[in-house]
Amino acid sequence: MNNVKTSFSIRDMENLSGIKAHTIRIWEKRYNLFSPERTDTNIRTYNLESLQKLLNVTLLYNNGYKISKIAKLGDEKIPALVNEIISEKSEKSHALNSFKLAMLNFDQSLFLSTYNELMEDKSFTQIFNEVFLPLLNELGLLWQTNTISPAHEHFISNLIKQKIYIHTEKLQFEAPTKKDEVYVLFLPENEIHELGLLYINYQLALHGYKTIYLGQTMPVESLEDLLKYYGNIRFVSYFTVSPTKDDIDDYFDRFSDLLKKSSGSKLYVLGSQIQEVGEDKPLGAIKIFKSINQLIESL
Repeated sequence: MNNVKTSFSIRDMENLSGIKAHTIRIWEKRYNLFSPERTDTNIRTYNLESLQKLLNVTLLYNNGYKISKIAKLGDEKIPALVNEIISEKSEKSHALNSFKLAMLNFDQSLFLSTYNELMEDKSFTQIFNEVFLPLLNELGLLWQTNTISPAHEHFISNLIKQKIYIHTEKLQFEAPTKKDEVYVLFLPENEIHELGLLYINYQLALHGYKTIYLGQTMPVESLEDLLKYYGNIRFVSYFTVSPTKDDIDDYFDRFSDLLKKSSGSKLYVLGSQIQEVGEDKPLGAIKIFKSINQLIESL
């Protein structure tokens, strides 16, 4: 348990719940909802139970319950009421909170039980778009504000990757139904963030395409071997940190030279590093997508 984060600042509480620190202080002072400890320098610190209570209170508050009524419920009745009101709308918020608590505690069992509950009513695509994507977006902000450590982010990201692997493998037992195009998925050199690319691979397999997943840090020159085996290739890559904005033009020039060796092949690119590329810039057989959903909708 030494690795579990059990003490939170009021700024952490704000970042994790979405409730402003000023409001948390009012709820604490006026309604005695929380009992923070104080450091030697009189700074508030909150324990894990307080965080869990705040997340539950936030869910009730966002579902129309007045804070004065919530405060009168008591610690035992608040979780029970949360379970009663979980509807399709609030289920997402409840799942997000559970996944965040699982992350903070490095609690694989809580992650799996929450995920299995979602799978009873939703497809994997729905879970990824409605819950995992908002969670991953929040993780970036939580990491930037030092609310969580890289270890927390890696823990939850790898659990999500495991689910993508499992669902992709199930699809790969069936032969592709669309054989006109072959999708080759890879990350450029020095790029290791592959969660988005893994999900694209799953969606391509779900749509019946043949995919070849090459993974992290692939040099452009190594991709030329694929052209010996297939003609109509759709290379797909995801630029999160590499190539840098200063190097993208050179990378596209090198890849364009590769594509000239196969007239029917193209490169599809996504990721934060390509957001600055002008839409009017002539890219030939290279196409930029602003989001995963935009790519999937184009299939």
